[in-house]
Amino acid sequence: MSDITVVHLMRHGEVHNPDGVLYGRRAGYHLSELGRQMADRVAEHLQDRDVTHVVASPLERAQETAAPIAKVHGLELATDGRLIEAGNVFEGKTFGVGDGALRKPGNWKHLTNPFRPSWGEPYVEQVVRMMSAIEAARDAARGHEAVAVSHQLPIWIVRSFAEKRRLWHDPRRRQCTLASLTSFTYQGDKLVSVGYSEPARDLVPAHLLAGAKPVKGKSKAFGA
Repeated sequence: MSDITVVHLMRHGEVHNPDGVLYGRRAGYHLSELGRQMADRVAEHLQDRDVTHVVASPLERAQETAAPIAKVHGLELATDGRLIEAGNVFEGKTFGVGDGALRKPGNWKHLTNPFRPSWGEPYVEQVVRMMSAIEAARDAARGHEAVAVSHQLPIWIVRSFAEKRRLWHDPRRRQCTLASLTSFTYQGDKLVSVGYSEPARDLVPAHLLAGAKPVKGKSKAFGA
């Protein structure tokens, strides 16, 4: 058996969210029709890969993204709570560019420390749980490949940790597009490389691509 194992951290596809709510860990947010197309595209992209384990965050959008990948490989979809979205005090609110959310005094108390951050789950805690989930997926797919479907912020944070970057960052510069793959390659238990790809890039709305200019009334945070 090969001692090379690859764990693909996948961000879920686009979510149906017409009201622009920062949904975070809230239940009831499912993939849009475009999001389902994204999930199918990645399943097609991975169909000839040696995937032996598929696992997802318990949230509906992650489960629905992972399902076609598990199906194409004839695998049972596993669930790991450690892959869940980061907690955020602004869940349930609209928080887009130009909506004035940052000018509301009631929100200021949550914006005092961008390094921890003060508005949500500490970055260090995200690293700990995500690394644990990645290592569990690695162990389940020893010598093969695994797909673990999660969410933008925890994926970006654990990648930043693996690549020895600071954890605090500008959210607009995260390289973690909808339905993208951040791939951790291990030799035995040692992480040897981290790669990134966007199999469904042509399906992603332009304002949601990494590095895109923010659009008034829209936010990348909605699809986290």
